[in-house]
Amino acid sequence: MIGIADIEAAARLVEGHVVRTPTVPSPGLSELLGVPVTAKLELLQRTGSFKARGAAAKLLSLSEAERAAGVVAVSGGNHGIALAVMAAALDVKATVVMPRTAPARSIRLAEAAGASVRLTDGMDSAFELVPRLRDEGLTLVHPFDDPVVIAGQGTVGLELAEDADDLTDVIVSIGGGGLIAGVAAALRARRPGVRVWGVETAGAQAMSEALAAGGPLPVAVSSIVTTLSAPSVSRLTYDHAAALVEEVLVVPDREAVRGSLELAEHAKVWTEPAAGCLLPAARQVLDRVGGGARIGLVVCGGNVTHQEIAGWTERFGLD
Repeated sequence: MIGIADIEAAARLVEGHVVRTPTVPSPGLSELLGVPVTAKLELLQRTGSFKARGAAAKLLSLSEAERAAGVVAVSGGNHGIALAVMAAALDVKATVVMPRTAPARSIRLAEAAGASVRLTDGMDSAFELVPRLRDEGLTLVHPFDDPVVIAGQGTVGLELAEDADDLTDVIVSIGGGGLIAGVAAALRARRPGVRVWGVETAGAQAMSEALAAGGPLPVAVSSIVTTLSAPSVSRLTYDHAAALVEEVLVVPDREAVRGSLELAEHAKVWTEPAAGCLLPAARQVLDRVGGGARIGLVVCGGNVTHQEIAGWTERFGLD
């Protein structure tokens, strides 16, 4: 399990390399949900998502020989962008393996940062390619199954604990579980009374299915939210969620897209559906805990194009 000392060490390591993102009260979301809402704006992070934190922490922890040999990552989008950009900043050669379903913008950004991008038919085959690349001498920077990466993501929770001390409930999106593992570990140490809730989209239910089964297992991925579409969680992230997370909620893709539209209208921020799913989850949390809650939302990323949002809006009849 990741401890607060690990997260504090990661915070010192990445200082100056990542942005301390704003933690702000949102009058618009507070009015929408009927309770005080605070947003941790990780979409303003370098590369447009929290992933820069874990990537930076891992890269900075490598030996000179490991950096010289290069690194490899598997990603549905945001982790690949983050590794490509942070590796370029630290003069490390990066290879990013992405499924062909990854957003075209994410592929372009990773390539523009100088990474070598390898495309596969799906996330399963992307992960299957990694052992061969590791045999070539590359160091894997896993998107979530790495204690250093998790500690880096945990700096989000560390900042949230320092900047918003009156929250009762914090909601975090889950793909492979690295963000919620780190945030929950930080909040358990700094704000032990705060409940941490996870949210997944239907068709990307790796953590909720793992919790129901008593451990990680492969899941069928069908959600449009590719940045949450891990084929399974890891034992490491599962153990953190099982010990530290109140419940993992599941929302339909349609409601995640609606949430992105509501965040644009009421919070004035442009988010991907991986963050949009926070709002329908917040409504479920309020149904469970009542109106005295003070909600914190980790707005994890904003890497989505207006064409994608417009397409999903039309597809789901959200005009």
